[in-house]
Amino acid sequence: MKKITDYQNKNILVLGLGKSGVNAAKLLHKLAANVTVNDKKVPSDHKLVDELTEMGIQVVTGSHPLELLDNCNLMVKNPGIPYDNPLVKEALARQISVITEPELAYEVSEAPMIGVTGTNGKTTTTTLISLMLAKTHFNHVYTAGNIGTSVSMVAQKAQADDVIVTELSSFQLNGITQLHPHIAVLTNLYEAHTDFHGTHEKYVQAKLKITQNQTAADFFVVNWDNAEVRQASAVSQAQLVPFSAQDAIETGAYLRDGDLYYQKERIMAASEIKLPGEHNIENALAAIVVAKILGQDNHHIVEVLKTFSGVKHRTQFLTTYQGRSFYNDSKATNLEATEKALEGFKKPVVLLAGGLDRGLSFEKLLPSLKQHVSALIVFGQTAKQLADLGQRAGIKQIEFSQDAATAVPQAFALSQPGDVILLSPACASWDQWPTFEVRGDKFIEAVDKLMKKTEE
Repeated sequence: MKKITDYQNKNILVLGLGKSGVNAAKLLHKLAANVTVNDKKVPSDHKLVDELTEMGIQVVTGSHPLELLDNCNLMVKNPGIPYDNPLVKEALARQISVITEPELAYEVSEAPMIGVTGTNGKTTTTTLISLMLAKTHFNHVYTAGNIGTSVSMVAQKAQADDVIVTELSSFQLNGITQLHPHIAVLTNLYEAHTDFHGTHEKYVQAKLKITQNQTAADFFVVNWDNAEVRQASAVSQAQLVPFSAQDAIETGAYLRDGDLYYQKERIMAASEIKLPGEHNIENALAAIVVAKILGQDNHHIVEVLKTFSGVKHRTQFLTTYQGRSFYNDSKATNLEATEKALEGFKKPVVLLAGGLDRGLSFEKLLPSLKQHVSALIVFGQTAKQLADLGQRAGIKQIEFSQDAATAVPQAFALSQPGDVILLSPACASWDQWPTFEVRGDKFIEAVDKLMKKTEE
């Protein structure tokens, strides 16, 4: 960890008592800052508060007192807290800088950083890159960021001969100023998170911050099949390296005649990738570019793509039971993700979908429903909207359910041997569950319960 003095004796307010906030507070304390952590909620478990307090970190919970900003030099904000939060708005009005935890981590990290962002495919691509780099010249490959491990925690132990592969959400990128990945990846851009950012344009601007500090010595790996990415990438000063599943672009990675290539070098057959779906061909191509830039050999790249079976909650294969294959794609929080998931299956799909209503149309999902879905079970705020779309798609079997867990026995009853039972909600979980992970876990529990019950 770099021994920087920028925060010594500075008064810093960390907003949010979540994982990123706690790790940011501990790091700032190490850097000799005067740290206060604030959270509107009062935690049910006081162990964490006691731990921070014993370290000398002040913790204020239950409200957002504006006086916390008096003499404040910097705010480190939980990425999920919106900018219209009264404390954040007041900080900005007082011209107090507001950053997010990855920015702080970058400032202290001795290790180079690879940054991965995009609407869909971030976690899978981040994981593939990490696995592919496991046997390169790096001493240790860390995976951090939006994928689950706080990057500020990783940055404290990473050495100069390590690398940090960091998944970065638009929420996190909105709060960066200096963060500078040597290699940045933009998987795709679709309509998402307008409830947070206000407009799609602002969402795209947040995503593009991943390349704002890159120079001609860096690399920006972009999805050339996504028209918006292709157009947006023009702002980058880095070397653009495209990947494409549609065109043979020999300056990057591409699919040609069923094979994956990097530049003019054949890597493997696309059919050998263990993960199903065209979207995972795109994720594989993006990861191949990064691995090849950093000198990885083809043998190890191929080994990873042949054996990697997926990340939890991302088109995750669970089990085959009485001829039905169960998949957990709870991370599909927008219609494009569900569209991609459906296109990855050749067998009839019983689809479980629904969730938070963001006021968006699902019209684009209609062709995929017509082509792939034999039965539809809907739940959450968007249940009726999705049911109506299913009727228009000609789906004969449509049922309503309470949530993703109660839908499992209904799906089994509607299915036939050989079918795929797929949770791919096309919506965020927040109308019923705190996170998509919880939703996915409840689905997995329900599948396990179904198997036990039918075997009794």
